Amino acid sequence: MDGEKNKQLLIQWRASMPIFKNTVILKQLALAIGLPFGLLSMFFVIMSSKSQGALYGLVMIGILLFLTWLFIIIVYQGKYEVEFRLDKQGVLCRTQTGQMKKNRVINLLTVVLGLLSGKPAAAGAGILAQSRKEVFIRWNRIKKVEYNLQNRTILLRGGFGENVALFCPEESYLQIERAVREKTRQI
Repeated sequence: MDGEKNKQLLIQWRASMPIFKNTVILKQLALAIGLPFGLLSMFFVIMSSKSQGALYGLVMIGILLFLTWLFIIIVYQGKYEVEFRLDKQGVLCRTQTGQMKKNRVINLLTVVLGLLSGKPAAAGAGILAQSRKEVFIRWNRIKKVEYNLQNRTILLRGGFGENVALFCPEESYLQIERAVREKTRQI
């Protein structure tokens, strides 16, 4: 069975990406965190002219963002550890084993503490975070591909929730790009 699987394998590799230095990751963080917290901060700035209590909310956002940054630096050493596999069926992106174990513990704590504190949204966030440890996109589901040689990144977009950023090693970027172009010719 493994021999048959390997015949279908096009290429696989691991990447360790600096979270706060990679432009693709920073753009995704800006959308996921920057946009909502930016809008909330603007609300607090507008409200601060009417109430000094609104400044308290602004300070709390700043503290939360700083503590989150510190947590990522300490627990994850500021890196996103990921592995990729391209085969005849599609693209698999998953968190590397070491980081997956850390994520599992943190997500479990989030779920348990969310339930114990009576905050189902926090528990749900922990469950959602755990569900994204592995993403597989079939080649025929890919609707858009963006190549960036400078950052050695290939962005694959499929249906809802089917998005993967391939962080490629410098020495094999062109090989990976060729494999993706061959499998996504119809796009």
